[in-house]
Amino acid sequence: MRTILRLGLVLMAAMFGASHLGSAQAAKIKLGFAKCAHCLPMSLIPGMAGNVEVEATGFNSGNDVLTALVSRSIDVAQVTYLHYITALDKGFDVVAVSGQINGGSECLSSAKLNLPPEDWAAFKGTVAKAKSDGQPLKVAASRGNAQDIHMRGAFLKQGVDPNKDIQFINIPNPSDHLAALQRGEVDMICTVEPFASQVRLAGAGKHFVLPYDQAAGNLTNLIVTRSDVIASQRPGVQGIVTAVVELDNKLIADKAPWIEVINKLTGLDKTVATEALKNAAPDPAIHRAQTLAIAAMMRDLKYISKDISAEAEKNMDYSFIEQATGKSKNDLGY
Repeated sequence: MRTILRLGLVLMAAMFGASHLGSAQAAKIKLGFAKCAHCLPMSLIPGMAGNVEVEATGFNSGNDVLTALVSRSIDVAQVTYLHYITALDKGFDVVAVSGQINGGSECLSSAKLNLPPEDWAAFKGTVAKAKSDGQPLKVAASRGNAQDIHMRGAFLKQGVDPNKDIQFINIPNPSDHLAALQRGEVDMICTVEPFASQVRLAGAGKHFVLPYDQAAGNLTNLIVTRSDVIASQRPGVQGIVTAVVELDNKLIADKAPWIEVINKLTGLDKTVATEALKNAAPDPAIHRAQTLAIAAMMRDLKYISKDISAEAEKNMDYSFIEQATGKSKNDLGY
């Protein structure tokens, strides 16, 4: 009897241990984020996510973060609305669970263009002349990032076809944008903060426009995961979203930690970081109607191959942000 009892206790302990281990594993999340002004605060999430053990990794661009997510190297990703649409178009399993921070895009022209700020008429004249001379204007961005789609949508709305009227130059790493302008390799660049402020403050480029006059508006960052992560690690995903909401509220109240993290992770001066935050807006909501408009615009721009409106709406899960904020999805962008 004692032997049976001891065996029973051992089995119960083993079962409890396995259950406890499973719970511990469920509370571990690998988080990825890009290296931009409105993305870098995600590096603070590990210290804010309650009982969730978060391993946060910074990537050079949102494209790299998305690749890590769909290849299952990470569990939760800070990407952009553009990446969300692109992933769905390619058939990847991605689920949007919250917004994060919007803004951060700016188009800057080289000094030699002598282009007045916000002057679309002058820009269109410059584009037309360059095209007729057989030397189309060279406009750069990091293909696949939000700044690329913001630029393309804004250009198209003004009657400039980004696929026909200019020469697009892809510079994948935004930290290389300053040097490209300085060397005269491009005439204009649409880049992300803090690199846009770096370009302006270094005198390498002049402000032309914030490219938000298009379907996406200033929507930028989105927190996404996969359906298998939600199924197996729902408390972990909830911990991340709750921390994002808390972080957004803190950044609205006090930008000092934001400036500090930009300085620490990019090495850029705090003056640059401070300037960059003038073009950033914390916002944890998921904007459904604008997301569908972005999908339509991306199809018009030949960025995606088919209509994915139904998938885009279906793969928005508001339950995490509803729990984090205590609000209904109708008050969170739905």
